[in-house]
Amino acid sequence: MGTDYQDARQKMVDNQIRTTDVTSHSVLKAFLTVAREDFLPTPLKPLAYIDTDLQISAGGEDSIARFVMEPSPLAKMLQLAQISRDHVVLEIGCGSGYAAALLSLLAGSVVAVECDATLAEASSAKLSETGYDNVAVVTGDLAQGYASEGPYDRIFFNGAVDSVPEAIFEQLRDGGRLVAAIGTGLAAQAHVFVKDGGVVSGRPAFNMSVKPLPGFRRAQEFVF
Repeated sequence: MGTDYQDARQKMVDNQIRTTDVTSHSVLKAFLTVAREDFLPTPLKPLAYIDTDLQISAGGEDSIARFVMEPSPLAKMLQLAQISRDHVVLEIGCGSGYAAALLSLLAGSVVAVECDATLAEASSAKLSETGYDNVAVVTGDLAQGYASEGPYDRIFFNGAVDSVPEAIFEQLRDGGRLVAAIGTGLAAQAHVFVKDGGVVSGRPAFNMSVKPLPGFRRAQEFVF
């Protein structure tokens, strides 16, 4: 007997997402709608709705392993972003395209930046195939964002970073909102930043554990 993905998706929302203080109707509806299994390699499809990060590409000498984020923290971050249908959203780190598909149901349009050309090509094809046609996947340096389509109403980091580069804050529209997980391992915190009168201010929102995005590690400093 095959996996009943629709039933598994409902249980994910009821048991993993609603129980962690996610109450946004639009966010819950997006998670009920998007088939997480569509954005996973075939061997991982039966595991699509377990409560963990799922690896979609292996790391190498010059790269780190990439993951589809665990559903609960992803939902909490999307709720924190307060996205509506009149917003243009920049996603940093498209990965497999799963978060971009969720964003496409919340926003008017989405620009999703991915540094891995193979992932970018696959996620773009999958998003098109599954009907999420208000998402444009572009290949580029994640730390540079995608200024040519900015400014953006919302900026969403699909993974953890050591800090948010100033170049990306500059792409946030005045009155806009940026959500990112800052830190590593179990010490990461979701932060929300807002821009008002050209000035950006931020605050931590909740603790979380999330895998890192490539290209944001601070250089280690020598201590004498």
